[in-house]
Amino acid sequence: METVVLVLHVLAALSVIGLVLLQHGKGADVGAAFGSGASGSLFGATGSANFLSRTTAILAAIFFVTSLGLTYFGTHRPEAKGVMEMRKTTEQPQPPGAPEQAPAAGAAPAPAPAQGNSRSDEIPK
Repeated sequence: METVVLVLHVLAALSVIGLVLLQHGKGADVGAAFGSGASGSLFGATGSANFLSRTTAILAAIFFVTSLGLTYFGTHRPEAKGVMEMRKTTEQPQPPGAPEQAPAAGAAPAPAPAQGNSRSDEIPK
């Protein structure tokens, strides 16, 4: 679904760019006074402006909706668990008072807690 929305988004963007480039600006009306009018066009002098502006507005709305859709797809992804998170969920909790399991072969032993060398002993009184 995301791919379909992305393709529609790109096509709408390219179409809007093309239609904007085809439209006449406000200054183009001055050129019509000197004989370069658009009265011989397919839609007539005002028909082409209405058709192009309506089509541009529709494609701009499609572009806006597909932008919102792509934003939704980008922010609402299922959470992927890493290897360590999956291992934590598969380990069975030990009941209280049960003996600890021996570390795996080749694993370094856990360091023993330091006794008598706490930071509070170093503070002068």
